[in-house]
Amino acid sequence: MTANEPIRLTKLAKRAGCAAKHPPGFLLPLLGLLPPVVDPNVLIGSSTADDAAVYKLSDELALVLTTDFFTPIVDDPRDFGRVAAANALSDVYAMGGKPLSALSIVGFPDSLPATVLAEVLSGAAAIAAEAGIAIVGGHTIKSEEPIFGLAVVGTVHPQRVLSNAGAKPGDVLILTKPLGLGIISTAAKNDQDSRGAIAEAIRVMTTLNRAATEVLTRFEVHALTDVTGFGLLGHLRNVTAASGVTAEVWADRVPILPAAREYVAAGVVPGGTRANAKFLADWVQFEGTVSPDEQLLLCDAQTSGGLLAAVPAAVAERVVEALGSPAAIVGQITVEGKGRITVRRDAE
Repeated sequence: MTANEPIRLTKLAKRAGCAAKHPPGFLLPLLGLLPPVVDPNVLIGSSTADDAAVYKLSDELALVLTTDFFTPIVDDPRDFGRVAAANALSDVYAMGGKPLSALSIVGFPDSLPATVLAEVLSGAAAIAAEAGIAIVGGHTIKSEEPIFGLAVVGTVHPQRVLSNAGAKPGDVLILTKPLGLGIISTAAKNDQDSRGAIAEAIRVMTTLNRAATEVLTRFEVHALTDVTGFGLLGHLRNVTAASGVTAEVWADRVPILPAAREYVAAGVVPGGTRANAKFLADWVQFEGTVSPDEQLLLCDAQTSGGLLAAVPAAVAERVVEALGSPAAIVGQITVEGKGRITVRRDAE
């Protein structure tokens, strides 16, 4: 990099965005080694691999606690801050909560000018302001790669918490954002984004899940999660395992960014996506008409993806209409079980 060349943050990171997460096959066994939480005020801890913790303060008020941070998923520093902030805030929305405040988590190399970090922080502050909160402090360390994210505190009524553990047989699955963000961001990082799709991916990643949560909480919702590093099928597996049910996904109905289909066919696949697919081999059965490329898309490691909701079938069409495009019905909860998922081309 010369003095006149623009700084490309993704070139400084070995892995981008939520694809930098340790895969579920590494993390989930570790959660089982943690001591059980005995505080009765902890309404949701780590036992169900949910999106955030929930701590009851009173009969009317609970805190939602979460943190999320990663290496650059985009090149522009301000966009990096925006995406990272939207991604961290999503965990609060996925619990049915409302963000209250946030703290910055920063790792920053000495090799970059401080103005780059200023742009990252500015982008994050803009998204926080859009969410109606302020970033009130934080912590920085020196690191070889840029790292940024937020620790977020939110609030929710204790009786209105939406977890990943309440899905019921007969529920319909609704997804609010398209898939393919990991594949497109990897193409951009590798100078293979021939369609310039990263601009649309950034628009999707910086769209807060606040509006979707506001719609969903007007209806009966049995389970809710956001789709990030473990991909659609990985986060659905967390829902089915926590809820003690099985599910099916209709591949034809899942919204996917068009460029992602082209790039995955060309072999552009993040390492995190392949790790998800490897882990899910024990949980997901793909029918023969679902191609290998489609399988990878459904496992794609998303950053700041959409919400995945399990709602009663009777309200599903009204929920999708209220959410608007690109929200779609993508599957259903079938019967009680041990978390298995079947993927077919379409609903029968």
